[in-house]
Amino acid sequence: MSTIPEIRALPVPDGLEGERVDAAIARMFGFSRTKAAELAAAGKVQLDGAEAGKSDRVTGGAWLEVEMPAPPAPVRVVAEPVEGMEIVHDDEDIVVIVKPVGVAAHPSPGWTGPTVIGGLAAAGYRISTSGAAERQGIVHRLDVGTSGLMVVAKSERAYSHLKHQFRERITDKRYHALVQGHPDPLSGTIDAPIGRHPQHDYKWAVTADGKPSVTHYDLVEAFRAASLLDIKLETGRTHQIRVHMSAHRHPCVGDLTYGADPTLAKRLRLTRQWLHAVRLGFEHPSDGRWVEFGSDYPEDLRHALETVRAESA
Repeated sequence: MSTIPEIRALPVPDGLEGERVDAAIARMFGFSRTKAAELAAAGKVQLDGAEAGKSDRVTGGAWLEVEMPAPPAPVRVVAEPVEGMEIVHDDEDIVVIVKPVGVAAHPSPGWTGPTVIGGLAAAGYRISTSGAAERQGIVHRLDVGTSGLMVVAKSERAYSHLKHQFRERITDKRYHALVQGHPDPLSGTIDAPIGRHPQHDYKWAVTADGKPSVTHYDLVEAFRAASLLDIKLETGRTHQIRVHMSAHRHPCVGDLTYGADPTLAKRLRLTRQWLHAVRLGFEHPSDGRWVEFGSDYPEDLRHALETVRAESA
């Protein structure tokens, strides 16, 4: 059965006078610059009634019409065992896990690999039904390429309580990151807004119109080619540590997406960013007591760390 496409039309604000069509669409309709360009290339953009290309220029007051893309197909949770996922703590309200690398927190369009939600379902865990269907119980996330501690809500009260804590920055999230070079200063704070990368949908970047993002870091150990940092997040943006360290000119070792040296990654036998969630603290949703959990480095990160340490001896 065919469906009628949704058309949205807005007048171009005077402040966007002279901007490219793709840039104007991104600002006015909330798409990434890449998606906006794709819509224009597909003939789904009109400017004052005439088809517009991505590089055409807009004028203030002109009507910009966009045929909105179809919503993504709903994703479903597949109960599938997750190799290497460790259960650190389990009670009636929460389950704390160590997420292995290569595992997503929950299903999403385009992701066909294992998920924390699917792994818990396969292990017989019943989790909170709060939240979107594909991410029930998930109160925070780690990148697919980042390993470490996560807490998942099993009860409805836990979901509400934990979401509040993460939103109000009550939790203590600590990461260790091996970054290239030596930050100056060796301990400090990076306060820079993060938003969608203007050219690449899969990346994020420090942008003037991004959301406030604050990362605190302290030196743990310095090596000839890299530095091991203890990192505390004040905010929780997607890819925050990776983006901030890259913008600071010290990308996480192995993070080729954000400018890491591929030669160093190959020498250390790393196929992902050296980044691990080592500690997680929060108020337990049952009684408010402070609980804290820790996690050791997985084998690939430990090997890379021992190699750079040996090379610096």
